[in-house]
Amino acid sequence: MPPFKTICLAVFASALAASAHAQGRELDSLHRALNLTPAQEADWRAFAAASAPDAEQAARDRSAQSMLPGLHAPQRVDLTIAAMQADLSALERRGAALKAFYAKLTPAQQAVFDRQTAPRASDERYAPEPSDSDPF
Repeated sequence: MPPFKTICLAVFASALAASAHAQGRELDSLHRALNLTPAQEADWRAFAAASAPDAEQAARDRSAQSMLPGLHAPQRVDLTIAAMQADLSALERRGAALKAFYAKLTPAQQAVFDRQTAPRASDERYAPEPSDSDPF
């Protein structure tokens, strides 16, 4: 019987591959919907490359997660802050690539981009937090 950690890593690798595949399908769909001109294709490739999952960052995240149980609380918070700073830096790079690409789109293409990339109501990452009290 394989060790639990090996099974977890295999499940995570499978989920990561499925996520990358789904993201690839979404990018393909967006690419088709935008009807880019040949002059816009290089900008698209730069945007798509910046949007791709970073396997090295994922490996660093897994490593940090595996270290957490053996660390003291101050070390855990420092490691968590460092990981969040790395995530923010990666998001800023992706955001810069998105903004550069978006600026090259026509207004009609920007409308398509906005519509195709808007959060979906079914995506629980964007669902409102449950509230016990009425704010009004």
